[in-house]
Amino acid sequence: MTTPERPYRRLTLSTSDKMIGGVCGGIAAYFNVDPTLIRLIAVVLALLGGGGVLAYLLAWIVIPKPGPAAS
Repeated sequence: MTTPERPYRRLTLSTSDKMIGGVCGGIAAYFNVDPTLIRLIAVVLALLGGGGVLAYLLAWIVIPKPGPAAS
C-alpha cells in the first residue's frame, strides 16, 4: 500500500507579507491561515506577560529567510 506524497513545505520568514520581521506572515503561510489571526495571537501573547515578544524575537532569529526560487 502506497501513501500519497505530501508537498514539501518549509517554514521561512515572509518577504511579501511582513510588518516587522515576516515571522507572522511566514507562520501563516506555513499553516495556510490568515496572517491577521497569527498577528492577533502574537499581540495577545505579548500583552499577557511579555512572553510573546520573546517568542517573536527568537522566531525571528531561528526561522530562516527564504532562499532563491528554484526554477
